[in-house]
Order: sequence, then structure tokens, then C-alpha cells
Amino acid sequence: MKFADVLRRLDAYPRTLDDFSVRTVGGAAVTIISTSIISLLVFLEFLNYMKPMLSEELFVDTTRGHKLRINLDVTLHNLACNYISLDAMDSSGDTHLRVDHDVFKHRLDLEGQPLKETPIKEIVAVSPPNKNSTCGSCYGAEHNATHCCNTCEDVLDAYRVRKWNMQVDKIEQCKGKYKRTDEDAFKEGCRIQGHLEVNRMAGSFHFAPGKSFSIRQFHIHDFQFTNVKLSHTINHLSFGEKIEFAKTHPLDGLRVEVQESKSEMFNYYLKIVPTLYERHSDGQPIYTNQFSVTRHRKDLTDRERGMPGIFFSYELSPLMVKYAERHVSFGHFATNCCSIVGGVFTVAGILAVLLNNSWEALQRKLEVGKLS
Repeated sequence: MKFADVLRRLDAYPRTLDDFSVRTVGGAAVTIISTSIISLLVFLEFLNYMKPMLSEELFVDTTRGHKLRINLDVTLHNLACNYISLDAMDSSGDTHLRVDHDVFKHRLDLEGQPLKETPIKEIVAVSPPNKNSTCGSCYGAEHNATHCCNTCEDVLDAYRVRKWNMQVDKIEQCKGKYKRTDEDAFKEGCRIQGHLEVNRMAGSFHFAPGKSFSIRQFHIHDFQFTNVKLSHTINHLSFGEKIEFAKTHPLDGLRVEVQESKSEMFNYYLKIVPTLYERHSDGQPIYTNQFSVTRHRKDLTDRERGMPGIFFSYELSPLMVKYAERHVSFGHFATNCCSIVGGVFTVAGILAVLLNNSWEALQRKLEVGKLS
């Protein structure tokens, strides 16, 4: 016996002679349909192979040293920029009055259209060097004998460090810079944009009317009106980079209307979940935060305790969510394609046999006249 004959006996796919094969219209229809289904499923499997899969993981947050970045864009429709203070504080007791990060105020009219002028920065963090040889007075708030306050921002910073209240109209460096009359408070709107970085712990920040300062650990806003209409829109609020598929910005686009000119206190309680996102394209981890929110508003016209303003209080979760992009291996893709081809052809073969047998049985009954 030849070696070729031995191999021929191991053939699991023997060919059928053409004289013994019958081609039918039903078999052709099944073949066309099954081929179309295979092509569609293989194409969808290829798209799934090219698209990275997103896996989720939950573990205890052990990261240290990261600051919490707050990105904000809030519009107050009925209060001028000069009458709004943005303050932040955390559970450690650190208070940041009139925060000096990259936060800008844009003046708006009552229709929400921007007024043509340069945006107002809340507090300039770094003042330009003074070319004059004179040393401006800090009005008692200087750190040492050589400390100079040559600009209004220098005086504000010195007073802020000492947590003193300052009468701007009596400061020589600030004359003509912060002019305002209380009658103009409700003739404009204000859009506050920018970001600030705070300690990574529970805390709060708020928008409230009047100049803010601290006296003996009491936080005070100097404002003379009792009824303040605080209609506002949260254009954007996030704690880190924005991820489209995650809940990093659930408050975006929220508009709150106040129908009457009455003072209200708006509270937003935020639960922040640290989030790590690893993209497959560059492999660089992105640290951001998701958050959920609970809203509450209090009417202060009935002698309720509180201060008119928009308050955001946040707490951080001890758990971190990790999203990681993973690509399907080529072996997995090839296995799925083989499963699709084999499975569809097997089912198609069974259907073809059933159709042929049913048609032959129907023809035999027609020939003998037994079909009623």
C-alpha cells in the first residue's frame, strides 16, 4: 500500500462526483443568503477588532500630591461683575478669598450679550515688576520693612494674607480702579470663566454678592441690598479633564431662573469620584474626576438663616474608577471569524437539506395525487 493511499484514507472531506450531485434553486438561495450573512458578521467583527474595548476597574484611591482642579464657567444674569466674589475653602481651614487663579469676569448686558471690553481678572496673581524706585505703602499689612505695595493688587494680596478688611476707596493705589455705585448692581450680568486649583480634600466654593473678607474665622460679605436675584446658568463645571463617555460634567447647560426679585440660597452638594483614564493610543494616564450632584434652594425672604449666593460643596470618594482601553488580539479576531463561517455554513446546510427533503416529499404526493 502506497503512502498516498494511506493519507487518502484520512481525508475527512471526500469529494462527491458531479454526476451524483444535484443543484437546486433552493440551495442557491440558501447559499446566497448565508454568504451575505457571513460577510456582514465578519465586517462587524472587523470593526469591533479595530475599535478598542473599554474595561472598568474599581479600587482604593492611593494617589497623593495631586491638586484638585476646578474648571468653571458660570453666568449670573442679573448681577454686575464688580459685585460678585468667588471664594473657596477646604476642610483644613484654608480660605482663599477672591481667588487669584486664572478666573476672568466678562461683563454682560441683561440680554446676555457681552459688552465690548477687556475681561476683568478676579485678582492678578503675579504683578509686573515696578520700574519706579519708590516703595508704595501696604497700609500696615507689609510683611517686613522692605515689603512694597506699588499696585492695588499688591495691597489686596497683603490684606488677604493677613485676613483684614480693606476699604478700597481709601487706598491710593486703588483710586479710580474699583469705582462702583450700588445702583448699578442689577443693571448688568456677569460671566465667570476659568479654573482654580485647591487642596485635594473636601471643601466648597461659592459665588456671592459683595466684597468678601474674614474676621476671627468668620466669613463675611459686604453687601447692602436685602433682595438679590441670582438667576444663573452653569455653562460648564468639571474637576479635571473632560471625558465624553463619563459623568465628568453632569451640570453643563443647567439654567436656574428666579421669577421674583427675592434673595435665595442655592446649594449644590457634589460627590466626587476620582477617575483614571488610560488611552491605548498614547498610553498616558489621565487623572480626572466624575461627580454626582444634589441640588437645594432656600428662600431667604421669610427670615431664614443663610446668605444669598450660589454654593458648591464637594466631598471626595476614597475609591477610584479606572477606565482602560484594550485592543482585541488578532487570535481572538481570527477565532471569531472561523466561528462565524463554520456556524453559518452548518446552519445553512441543515436548512438546505430540510428544504430539499420537504420539496421532494411534496412533489411525490403531487405525483400520486394524495395532496388534498
